[in-house]
Parts: sequence; C-alpha cells; structure tokens
Amino acid sequence: MDYLSGLNPQQRAAVETTEGPVMIVAGAGSGKTRVITYRVAHLIQKGVDAFNILVLTFTNKASREMRERIEKVVGNEARNIWMGTFHSVFAKILRVEAEKIGYPSNFTIYDTDDSKSLLRTILKEMQLDDKLYAVNIVLNRISSAKNNLISHTEYLANETIQAEDISNKRPLMGIIYETYAKRCFKAGAMDFDDLLFKTNVLLKDHPDVLNKYQHKFKYLMVDEYQDTNFSQYTIVRKLAAAHHNICVVGDDAQSIYAFRGANIQNILNFEKHYPDLKVFKLEQNYRSTQNIVEVANSIIANNKNQLEKNVFSDNEKGDRIKILRAFTDNEEGKIVAESIAQERALKGLNYADFAILYRTNAQSRAMEESLRKLNIPYKIYGGLSFYQRKEIKDLIAYFRLTFNPADEEALKRVINYPRRGLGDTTLEKISVAADQHGITMWEVICNPHQYLDGRIPAQLNDFVTMIKSFAAESKKLDAYESALYIAQHSGILKELHSDDSVEGRSRFENIQELLNGIKEFAEREDIEDRSLAIFMQDVALLTNDDNDKEKDKDTVSLMTVHSAKGLEFKNVYIVGLEENLFPSQMSLTSRTDLEEERRLFYVAITRAEKKLVITYATSRYRWGTLTSCEPSRFINEINPSYLELEAIKAAKPSFSNGSFDTERKSWSQQRDLAPKSATTSTSSPTLRPKTTTILPKAHVPTAGFTPNAANEFQNGMEVEHEKFGFGKIVNLEGTLPDIKATVFFQGLGNKQLLLKFAKLRIVK
Repeated sequence: MDYLSGLNPQQRAAVETTEGPVMIVAGAGSGKTRVITYRVAHLIQKGVDAFNILVLTFTNKASREMRERIEKVVGNEARNIWMGTFHSVFAKILRVEAEKIGYPSNFTIYDTDDSKSLLRTILKEMQLDDKLYAVNIVLNRISSAKNNLISHTEYLANETIQAEDISNKRPLMGIIYETYAKRCFKAGAMDFDDLLFKTNVLLKDHPDVLNKYQHKFKYLMVDEYQDTNFSQYTIVRKLAAAHHNICVVGDDAQSIYAFRGANIQNILNFEKHYPDLKVFKLEQNYRSTQNIVEVANSIIANNKNQLEKNVFSDNEKGDRIKILRAFTDNEEGKIVAESIAQERALKGLNYADFAILYRTNAQSRAMEESLRKLNIPYKIYGGLSFYQRKEIKDLIAYFRLTFNPADEEALKRVINYPRRGLGDTTLEKISVAADQHGITMWEVICNPHQYLDGRIPAQLNDFVTMIKSFAAESKKLDAYESALYIAQHSGILKELHSDDSVEGRSRFENIQELLNGIKEFAEREDIEDRSLAIFMQDVALLTNDDNDKEKDKDTVSLMTVHSAKGLEFKNVYIVGLEENLFPSQMSLTSRTDLEEERRLFYVAITRAEKKLVITYATSRYRWGTLTSCEPSRFINEINPSYLELEAIKAAKPSFSNGSFDTERKSWSQQRDLAPKSATTSTSSPTLRPKTTTILPKAHVPTAGFTPNAANEFQNGMEVEHEKFGFGKIVNLEGTLPDIKATVFFQGLGNKQLLLKFAKLRIVK
C-alpha cells in the first residue's frame, strides 16, 4: 500500500484505525486533508463499499479536492462515496424524502437575499418598524432558533424566549418567525438553515428513515468538527448511533465561527459521548517555518479552554516575525504596499504569494489605496460573488420558477422583468388574492378570472404560458439547452444585448459566462443527472470559495481572517493589531469571546508559510474622528525571542517626492533598555511599544441633534453624545427610569451614563 508509506507514524495510525469512534486532532498545516483522503481510500481498499461511506465537509472545494485525491488511489470507485457539505448531502436526502415532511421533491432553496426579501414583505404587511425589527436582526434570530432546533411553535411556547424578545422590545419576533416558516412552506421553499433543521425533523419523526440511513452510512467522517453547530452535531450523532464508526477531524484552536452558531464544546466534549474513543494528534506542521509555528504556539497557550497538543515544525527556522508600527491607518497601508513591492522584487515572487488579512472589511480601504498607488494588482475576497449579481439572479429566478412555480420570491422578481406591463399594482392584487384564499400566487395567475376583480392584463396569460413552456421544454432538453431556451424566450438576452453601455455589456457577458458554466456542467461525465434542475441545486449550495472566477489570477489577496480559514500563502501581513479592533471591542466582556478572538489571531498567523508581518497604527479614523490606538494585547502575548520589531516613530511623518521618511528601531534595542526580567516575560508592560496620545477633536453635535427617550436604547446601538461624540452601547443595567448605560466612546474609552439625563441620540 504505497499511499501509506508517505505518512508519518501519527498520520498512519489515524488512517489505519477504521473501526469505532475516532477523533483526529489536526494542528494547522499538519496534513489533515491527506489523512482524511487516505483514510477513506484505506476503507475502500479493505473492502468497504464506497456507497456506505459518508464524508461531511464545510466547503464544496474541500470535498472536490478530497474526492480527486481518493480517485488517484482507488479509481472510479471514489465517485460512489457520499461526500459533500452538510447542506449539499442533506439537501440530496431531503429531495428523496421530502414528501414525508410535506414538501415537494423539487423544493426551492432560498439564499439570504430571498429570505430577506420575504421578511421585508412580512414586516411591511405587519406594519412593523423596520428599524426596530431590522431584517438582519430578525433573520439572525430565526437562524439561531433553527440551529438550536427550536421550531416556530416551540419558540412561541417558550416563556424565556418570549421574555427576552419583550425585553429587547421585539415582542412579535415569534409571530414573524411563524409567518416566515409558513410562507416558506407554502412556496415549497427551504432556506439554508432549513436543510439541517428539516433533516433533524425527518430523522426524529420518521424512525424508518433514520434506520435506513443509519445502515446505509456504516462509516462517517466529519471534517472541521470544531465548526459544527447543535443541529449538525445532532444529525451526526443520530446517523452514527447504529455502527459507532464515526471519525471527527478538527482543531479546537481554529474554532472561529461562534457567531454562526458553531459550538466548540462539540469537539472539546467528544470523548464524553464516546468513552471508547481513540484519539490521534497530528502535531507536525508541514506548512510554516519554526518561528511562525512558535509564535502561534505562544499565542494560543493563553487560552484555558483547549485540547492539549504540542504543534512543532521541522522546516527551516525562518525569519523572525516583524512588528511594524505606523502613525495612521493610511501610513500602515503604505508600509504594507511598499514591503510587498520590495519583497517581490528582491525574491522574484508572484503577487499571489502575498495576502493581507484584517479583522473587519472596513480596513481594506487604506490597503487598497496604497496598493493602487504602486500599481500592485489585488483581489478582495468576500465581495459580491458571481452568483449574487443582479442579472445572474434574474435568470436563475426564471430557472427556479420553471421547476417550482410556487416559488413566490422568484415570481415577484421576474413577473415584470423584462417589462411586460405587470407592475406593482397588479402584483399587489395577486398577492392579496393569494393571501385571502390561502393559495399560491401562481395558482392565482393561472386562474385570474376566478380570483382577480376588474380588467385582467392579457400579459398575465402570456407570462403563465411562457413559464409552462419552459417547464415542458426542460423535460426534453439537457441543462444547457434548457438554460439557453429560457434566456432567449424570457427576453433577458435581448434586453441585455440592447444595452450598449459598459455596464450593459458587462451584464450580457456575465449571462454568457453563466451559460458557459452550464454547458460545462451538461458535458460532465462523472454525474448521471445533468439536468438544469440538478445544476440549480448545485448553485444554491455554493459556498463562498466556489464562486470566485478570478482565483487563478496573479494578485495580492485581501480578506478578513474569517475568509482566510483553510488557505495558505508564502507571505502574510496581519494588519490593525490594536485593542478594540483585534481583539474586537465586542469581545472584551467575556473570557469565551476573548478566547475566540485569540483563536482567530492564531488562524491568521498559521496561514503564513515563510514570512509573517504584523502591523498596527497609533491612530486611526473612526466615525470621522482621528483617535489614538493602543497596540493589541496579543502582541504582548507573543514570545519576544521570535520577533523583530521595526517601529515607525510615532511622530508626524515627513513627505518628500510622494514617499515618506521613517525612523526605525529594532525591538531588541528597546528590550535592552528594559529591566532584565522583561526579556523572559511574555506579558511585561515594558515590552509594549510606546504610543503617542492623540486628543480627539472637540465634538460638534450633528445638525438637528435630538436625544432619544431612555426606553429606546438597546445593547450594541451606535449613539451620539453632545459632548463626547460618537460611541457604542456595550452594556445596559437597571430598570426604567433609572437605566444606566456603559458607552464606549472613541478616544475616551468607556463612560457610564444615566440615560434619563445623558442626552444620547441613536445613530443606528
């Protein structure tokens, strides 16, 4: 078995232990993907039927890469493995079993935009304040409930949840959830969270279905187990209950998705659920230099809540990690851009060898401006994806309507695009009639004389006839032929082709690119069903890494640390290492949140292979005001023996010929001036570089400044004070009329204010 010979002893043991519960704790860069793929290949080589293996991942990219590697070992048998993201695998099962829970097998999968559109409609119908019941807040609340397996019925019956909504001044949240769930059901649609929520319902309410899949999936493997939420955890435990052949792979030190519902306790407590568990630790990092690995270790050692492991590297020692200090965020961008240009020129590197990572998307501005000035090409990840562009969503809405005419979000999107005289008034009449008779909008427009009063536009019949013709043609044609037929006969191609503007041409080219992608799909030989309906399912389940058309271009990568998870680059710049930015201000009120921020920093560090640079600014513009910044506590947690500090003197830089002059000083020189004990301490305050305090400008209140009443404030709100300026509420305590707020003001820190006297204005 040649494929086993390239594994180290720990990797090989993990691959060969195929029976019973197994946990593989895989440190950053430790060859995790190789172990998973070889373990699956080993199962097949031992005689396990590939159809009996289920492998769950978090991205389609990961599952594709694994399947390709497995295929190199076992051949075409790899195509029979059930492998994919949680959402794609269970969407496939739901297609087969949907009727058992009252859904059609051709149910639509709503993306976030569809869900928000539906919620806006519901909020408008209920005449609710869309500022208090902000769509994002409502959607997140519903998502959280589903991920914790709380149905709308249970939500409304739970006194604790209801009391929480009342205290947040959103007493109708449960009614909105109920209405949203019923509208989705009526439209034959599931949102992303439903794909897991409804799977749990299916397995709970239908023991025969649970038994069927328990015996089908005799071997389960779950990648990135530290990122699973309660809903995913429950499905996996149920499916593994019959054979106990479950293997989870992950790294608690890289658990960074609590805001999405991920529960680190799933991996920390895995042994409690399986007392006969075998644990394998992959501790050798093959990606990074020794210095980078040791820096990462010194950071994560500060977390109390973690699995014990000792990550090490046998690679070269490598350069020390640089800490760069800038006067402002704009100067920080210039430093990084110049460093990239210099490194590339000196070492003959590609732009694609560089990545700039930041905590928040807003930090990209200064980086972009500086890169542009030096003509350095870059790509921002996490922006508008190909499949989120308007013209693409318009054509896909026609595809969705073809296979599920009950899909009201798709119908509303295209009934009058291209324009055919079916405006908002007609749509409102159709919607009201559907609600009054408890039927779908499609049923109304198929029988307009029965449900609509007054003159009925002839275009309504034409629209129905057109959609029915799409459905009929799609049964006879493959995915590409169906898509082209719909694009032509819907009028979209003609509409975009007639637009001669630069934007119009770009939109037309995007449609052509979509059709090209469908053509490739229709010609694939590794799948049996190449219909447009299956292509639609694949598109609906794309993750962010799957829809980037420019990933192979030679550009510097800019992204948040969250987006960088799973990636690696030769040279990494982590920018904005300042208190209240990284770690985030919102994470400083609890150890749990702070430890997640530290794990996020650990993830950022371990993306680097050869060179790591960390930067911070001593001042940064926030809410239009230049404020002083303090270096992040995380810098002080790094063992200084692995660092080289090049601090730009915190004084106004002098500019000449468009560049800037700097005065640099190494950290080793600074350290020599400190007391002897400072050289061995990783947390001595003497190691923190000095900063210059910049007093904020006197605040000028916004024109028409009017304070809000004390009962209108909530945690997290951004506010304005007549004297202190702009800030954010981080805590509320007490009861009316004596509610006390702790507000963080930029440049001033936290201040406690009694709301009945404070004169605060809500910004958002």
